[in-house]
Amino acid sequence: MTEPTRRRILGLGLMAAAVTSCGSRHPDSAPLPTPGTRATPGTAGPTDAQHAGLKGDAQDEQSRPGNPDWQIADPGRAGAVEGFADRVSVLPGESFGLHVSTSAAAFTVSAYRMGWYGGARARLVWRREHVPGTRQAAPHVDQTTRTVLTGWQRTLAVDTAGWPEGAYLLRLDAEDGSGRSYVPLTVRSASTAGRTVVMSAPATWQAYNEWGGYSLYNGPTGTLATRSLRVVFDRPYGYDHGAGLFLVYEAPLVALAEKLGLPLAYTTGIDVARDPGLLHGASAVLSLGHDEYWSPEQRANVVAARDAGTNLAILGANCCFRRIRFEPTDLGPDRTVVCYKDAWAQDPGHQAGAPATTDFRVGPGADPESSMLGVIYDGYPVDAPYVVTSPDHWAFEGTGVTAGASFPHLVGVEYDRVDTAFPTPRPIEVIAHSPVVCEGRHSHSDTAYYTVPSGAGVFASGTMRWVETLDANGPGGGNADHGIDSHAGDVVRKVTENVLRAFAAGPAGRTHPARDNLTAVYGAA
Repeated sequence: MTEPTRRRILGLGLMAAAVTSCGSRHPDSAPLPTPGTRATPGTAGPTDAQHAGLKGDAQDEQSRPGNPDWQIADPGRAGAVEGFADRVSVLPGESFGLHVSTSAAAFTVSAYRMGWYGGARARLVWRREHVPGTRQAAPHVDQTTRTVLTGWQRTLAVDTAGWPEGAYLLRLDAEDGSGRSYVPLTVRSASTAGRTVVMSAPATWQAYNEWGGYSLYNGPTGTLATRSLRVVFDRPYGYDHGAGLFLVYEAPLVALAEKLGLPLAYTTGIDVARDPGLLHGASAVLSLGHDEYWSPEQRANVVAARDAGTNLAILGANCCFRRIRFEPTDLGPDRTVVCYKDAWAQDPGHQAGAPATTDFRVGPGADPESSMLGVIYDGYPVDAPYVVTSPDHWAFEGTGVTAGASFPHLVGVEYDRVDTAFPTPRPIEVIAHSPVVCEGRHSHSDTAYYTVPSGAGVFASGTMRWVETLDANGPGGGNADHGIDSHAGDVVRKVTENVLRAFAAGPAGRTHPARDNLTAVYGAA
């Protein structure tokens, strides 16, 4: 997303936020950060004929050479080539359909598995050249729910035989040079036992997707009154060249976790909701960056895993805030995200007995997310220093931080805190307690850690910029959008490494029990 586009969306968000006080409710806003600098395209990788030699599992992926040409430096003309997959995730060896619209006579599609790869961040796994292109029909809008519908025909069937599990970006290149874009896909793990689970958040990506002029936040007027009540995966993503929120909120963590050589499994929140047994035996589950939209089924299955000893890391903020429902489209199950928000009483599904698709913390059926996270969403927008209060905590081991160490701009743009006015698991430790001012209201952002009787540990960063900061490596502002510097990047990388290693080893509470300090921090009993 370009900076002007981001500013436009933030402006709409601030207009929406004006109707609520900071922290009392979540504003219907879309704080989408600018992606990092794109590298110049490099060498090409294998073609279809060479694909047979690429088979292998994720265990040896990082020994393979990467392909830096995955990155899009110039997307070209808007709408020159764009598309979507008819599956959010597939098991290795399953097929999916690509639905592509292009003005070019032909295009190339390249499947890149995202990871570390010596810093290249991706490896080319499959490529198909000279795919005939066609301009698909313009989208239309359902007038009842203001849902953007494409009706695009399938352009290409893709067989994933030999593709290792992981997070993928399919790159579409118009062969006349007019444009290029991404299509995200997860090649998911059938089993997560003994592994750390990277749980992608496509429902949140779709909620913020404005392709076709509508999202769950606004419509053509830029106001809540014209927003969609349902959004579908049967359309391209309208930001970050079609990558959704993956490159900003998830890719840096995927790169770090693979660089560490941890046993990883890949899935999405949709798959976790669908399969109650998917997380059985998992060492840890990771919620990344901005993971706002959850179904009750996803939440119940994650809580059940925690209560069976699976660790949980929330490496972001505003997690599990909206309660949603999945419904099918003509292309398959679970391809519609339903969230009526304040208009929940108008939802035919709720009228038929389904839970209200509104905030988890409000009625009907209020169930604040803090009972799972330890922290709770408290406000937007903020930009504040991150302040360490417990430098001797195991998560800070090897960072060299001292009490009061401060890292500018690391807290933002949304943040969480511990608030015992809501259900709060105990014992819980606040290890960073960062003062913030949100629209004139003074509060704090908290990094917190709690443990439960099963032995599971739960870590919550308390700031949405946590995963972004993994890529902060420049002097005086490695992240051009926020000014987060390399010192903050070093600390966040080390803390994340400490958490991931401890959580991969088994129930963290058995070796690292939480030491409750809320009385000292908040005066709470």
